[in-house]
Amino acid sequence: MTWWSRAADGSLVLALHIQPGAKKTELAGLHGEALKIRLAAPPVDGKANAALVAFLAKTCGVSKSAVELVSGETSRAKRVRVRGVEPGVLERLAGEA
Repeated sequence: MTWWSRAADGSLVLALHIQPGAKKTELAGLHGEALKIRLAAPPVDGKANAALVAFLAKTCGVSKSAVELVSGETSRAKRVRVRGVEPGVLERLAGEA
């Protein structure tokens, strides 16, 4: 198992471990079988989820509408679907974290 998988529609589904309230928003490498992302936004009123969508869109070079929270709205463990990005982009970014 890897932290991403290809869905039937060609999009990528990412398994993420989120750390809200961090000093800065950044990739933090792997956390078990998930990609860890630190978010500067607090886990209040959906701010961390909005920051996650914006960060992934910018990082992957896609629009915010191409990033969809699939599960884990109130959890640190989240699954996110990203349309229009190749897995190599994400693997390279995870390797740099």
